Amino acid sequence: MGSIHDEKKPHALCMPSPAQGHINPMLKLAKILHSKGFLITFLNTEFNHQRLLRTQGSDFLYNVPSFRFETIPDGLPPPENNNASQDTASILKSMQQTGTGPLQSLLAKLNASNSPVTCLVADFLMGFTLTATEELGIPRILLWTSGAGSLICYDQYPNLIQKGLMPLKDTSDLVNGYLDTTIDFIPTMCGIRLKDIPPFVRIVYPGDEFMVEFSHIEIERAKKASAIIFNTFEELDFDILDHLSSKFPPCYGIGPLNLLENEYDDKSLASIKSSLWKEESECLKWLDCKPPLSVIYVNFGSITVMTRQQLIEFCWGLAKSHCSFLWIIRQDLVIDGSAALPPEFLAETRNRGMLASWCLQEEVLSHPSIGGFLTHCGWNSTIESISNGVPMICWPFFADQQPNCWCSCNKWGIAMEIDNDVKSDEVAKLVIELMNGEKGKKMRKNVIDLKNKGVKSCASPSGSSVEEGIGRTSVKPCRGYVAVDLQDLISSV
Repeated sequence: MGSIHDEKKPHALCMPSPAQGHINPMLKLAKILHSKGFLITFLNTEFNHQRLLRTQGSDFLYNVPSFRFETIPDGLPPPENNNASQDTASILKSMQQTGTGPLQSLLAKLNASNSPVTCLVADFLMGFTLTATEELGIPRILLWTSGAGSLICYDQYPNLIQKGLMPLKDTSDLVNGYLDTTIDFIPTMCGIRLKDIPPFVRIVYPGDEFMVEFSHIEIERAKKASAIIFNTFEELDFDILDHLSSKFPPCYGIGPLNLLENEYDDKSLASIKSSLWKEESECLKWLDCKPPLSVIYVNFGSITVMTRQQLIEFCWGLAKSHCSFLWIIRQDLVIDGSAALPPEFLAETRNRGMLASWCLQEEVLSHPSIGGFLTHCGWNSTIESISNGVPMICWPFFADQQPNCWCSCNKWGIAMEIDNDVKSDEVAKLVIELMNGEKGKKMRKNVIDLKNKGVKSCASPSGSSVEEGIGRTSVKPCRGYVAVDLQDLISSV
């Protein structure tokens, strides 16, 4: 899969968690490091590597000898649907149990070459990599790909349990208003509700017990890392990063990575992409025909699933709004059912709706016709929406999406939340308000202000995400980190 010849360059082994929303930011970071002179080995699971080959073709693997791809097994049996997202708890449990041996074998192979690995950059959820590389004595850096505030929430799981607030006593607590209880002890998030905490701690659904234990293990492992980096920027999350830096190794915001990637554009890597699904470019041609700020973009990400009834409520809500929409509907979006939409809905919206199975999201969000985003509030979608000045309607599903939603609605004033028990009338009301109402205009103003701050943070040479001077005692870690110049960090460890 290519060879590396320059033994003088630093060599980063980059390993994402095996999910689309984690692969995307890790690949952006790897490209940025490559543009700064790093040799890159990008490590996927065999399952996801095969998906990339099917969607992107094999050519992208061989064009750049200094950016190579390797694989290790994920330890799971082959799924029936080789294009569906893997179950989160299952894949994390399997990698935790089986990943160390294959990773150490790969490291032995790489370190026997002319360019041994000089730095590990791993997803926070791949904490077993810290153990696997401990004896090498190299800097081991974690990338937290979720919203920064969610890490504070996960860290508070023991406190929630000790106070008797979680787990839920029974399933009735899901509907009796208990989750609307506000709490005042989550640092930087005073007034957050129980429903806004990552929901694994509720321990209602199968697999949640493992996720609570897993989060505790990974948080403790993370304290042994050399540093933790976040896909955010100082002006958005300074208070959160400041708190995290008091509990973890130095924490640095170097985002938005989609803007920083453009700042350090590495044209030699233009063919290397990360989408595990075929992207439909027809969406962009359709958007070209629409007026500015006239289209609401609807995408619930790569993992979110819903019931058939929820899908129906969303579709008729969009119909009732009378707004133009671009809706991304994965084949596996509906739980144990078909994602096909009613013929009556398709007929009614044929002149103002566009449906696709996947798209180039960053290009869609930057398109002038997009006026709003109905989203699951995953962090990639949230930070990309912010960095393109697009206000949101949030329908969080799990993990960091709940605290991302709370921050977007309550701290930053750039979004509105839709109830989990979605109803078409509420969808229509919120879409109309977002696209044409006074609250929508205020949110648009707020998010454009954050967009401008995000752009400034990534501008060389003095943006907060690229500011020179790591290691200077006069600069707090979270106030600017040359993550793009990791040589400084490597030499200081």
